[in-house]
Amino acid sequence: MAVHSGDAAGARTLAESARRAFPHDAPLADAAGDLAMKAGDALAAEGHFAAACAAAPQMAEYAVNHAIALQQLGRHAQAVAVLAPHEAAARRDARYASVRALSERALGHPGEAARWYDAALAIEPTRARALHGRARIALERGEVDAVARFDRALAVTPGDADLWLGKAQALEVAGNVTEARGIAEQIAQQAPNYLAGLTFLAGLKLAAGEADFTAPFREAAARAPQDPNIPATHIETLAGLDYAAEAGEVAAEARRRFPALPHFALLEAIHAGSAGDDARAGAIFATLADDTPLRFLHEARHALRQRDPAAAEHLLQRALAADPWDISAWALRGMAWRLADDPRAAWLHDQPGLVQLRPLVGREGLVAEAMAELRRLHAGSSMPLGQSLRGGTQTRGILFHRTEPVLAELHQAIRATLETYRDQLPPRDDTHPLLRHRDTPWRLLGSWSVRLTGGGAGAGDYHTAHIHPQGIVSSALYLVVPEEAADTEARRGWLEVGRPPPDLRLDLEPLKVICPREAHLALFPSTLYHGTTPFGASRRADAERMTVAFDVVTSEDSTA
Repeated sequence: MAVHSGDAAGARTLAESARRAFPHDAPLADAAGDLAMKAGDALAAEGHFAAACAAAPQMAEYAVNHAIALQQLGRHAQAVAVLAPHEAAARRDARYASVRALSERALGHPGEAARWYDAALAIEPTRARALHGRARIALERGEVDAVARFDRALAVTPGDADLWLGKAQALEVAGNVTEARGIAEQIAQQAPNYLAGLTFLAGLKLAAGEADFTAPFREAAARAPQDPNIPATHIETLAGLDYAAEAGEVAAEARRRFPALPHFALLEAIHAGSAGDDARAGAIFATLADDTPLRFLHEARHALRQRDPAAAEHLLQRALAADPWDISAWALRGMAWRLADDPRAAWLHDQPGLVQLRPLVGREGLVAEAMAELRRLHAGSSMPLGQSLRGGTQTRGILFHRTEPVLAELHQAIRATLETYRDQLPPRDDTHPLLRHRDTPWRLLGSWSVRLTGGGAGAGDYHTAHIHPQGIVSSALYLVVPEEAADTEARRGWLEVGRPPPDLRLDLEPLKVICPREAHLALFPSTLYHGTTPFGASRRADAERMTVAFDVVTSEDSTA
């Protein structure tokens, strides 16, 4: 009665009181969980639904509700574990199948996700969430009917901006860039607050060679001036392609427009420092009141630019107090220790075996077949926003989620090679950000291919020095190596491991320089900055460098 009269808060209070009086009543626990979910309290809802499942373990409906709450909390492995016992009984339940598919997708199991979405749609062909999810899976796996799947989903939910974006992305993959851009421009006009749409349109403009590729953010900010997320994403997009000065100016303007949001002052300091305006950055850092790990991390970068490793170490210790194994903080710590001639620098990054170049464990002919398939994918790819790539193309999405058999075989060969790397690592060390995981199960998080053809402006194509903060081990599998890489004096297209990123303006040399070799896999701790030397300045028509890369995580890490 309270719910029907509009008193949701009162209803929840009654339900909580009743739960205390009747803690083993399954329907009451389920109802309390439903009210908590509607109130946005997924944590409380999860507890109520778990109690309902414990009281009535045979009820698949309660398990589905419990799984949805776990999904809201990002606990997808637990969601699947809750759902699995009801698989046979719920096989004809579209809601169960759709919820199961969502968690399988989040866990990086696209095949299972597709199977469960298909099951949901076989039962209920117009189920909106299943249509959307299955279309996304088709896009991510490179399925040829991705555009058609988005059209079917849009027929049921025509006003969903995310579906329209998905269709635009699928059209671009299919080579219909003109129609993709038309949709992206309509999304930006009608939904200026929709950041994913703005970012996609900016990427299309960048691929088209337009100098003002971030114009969609500026235009959206004019139409939605009260939304601080638009300039924040504008800043991130500019900074991701080395436009630090421009990012600093957008941050300064946003700081004036949103004086109550201290984050823009931090962003101005970050990007002013990256652009070389150390005095401006230092003055802003001195005024910041927020004691956040992000602030400490970037103020440590500023200290390194001033060649003050002691100050940097102090700030990084404060950042690591919140997250003791933050990869970005450990990467900067390595730089601070090298500047200070601290022996811990060698322990962190210079132990024998941490950086290796290993032959790919795979059958003869695998590399050639993978190269042919990847060239086909690169023909429809572009240079991405916010990545280390400067020139060339990068495949979209997660490469090893695609359906091509040769890519699945390449995935398995990489996993086998990764185990040979592990075997040559130093002993387990629970105080080391990588070696603490030496003996735990590993898996791949993310995978992509990069193709450079020496067409970058000026000195050629390259990767700027960067890290991958989501992993513990980073990589580069060489499929095609340019002929000019054989020049051991020029070292064109070589991998530099341990050279500081350009914005730190430190004169430290790389710890290792690796000459790329076809069918070999470079592996190293993710706490090491890495980049490549440019190649292709001679503009040879046959210049090409193709790699596959991925990050390694432990089984308890991110479920993406």
